[in-house]
Amino acid sequence: MSGGIAYLYEEDENFRINLNEEMILLEELNLEDEEELKNLIEEHVKVTGSPKGNKILYNFETEKSKFHKIIPKDYKKVLETVEKYKNLGCNEDDALIKTFQEIKGI
Repeated sequence: MSGGIAYLYEEDENFRINLNEEMILLEELNLEDEEELKNLIEEHVKVTGSPKGNKILYNFETEKSKFHKIIPKDYKKVLETVEKYKNLGCNEDDALIKTFQEIKGI
């Protein structure tokens, strides 16, 4: 994964073996994540007819606990810094520019 957020479905307890936890954060889902995840699965099922996706949707309240949010540490830092500048009154574009400048030490 080179950027962005992924949702990992934990089918067995050994899933951490393949994660590079030096570069990523493994987080529990919040309500916003759950909504996004459900929408993504619904779209996947709509496009592919996935039986597994249908099963997850049918039992979503139970199955959602098997998902983890994976986010690269650097990407999370960017998101948090953009949010900081937006909270200070910057628009999206200015927040992105200021974030880039801060991270690059400009």
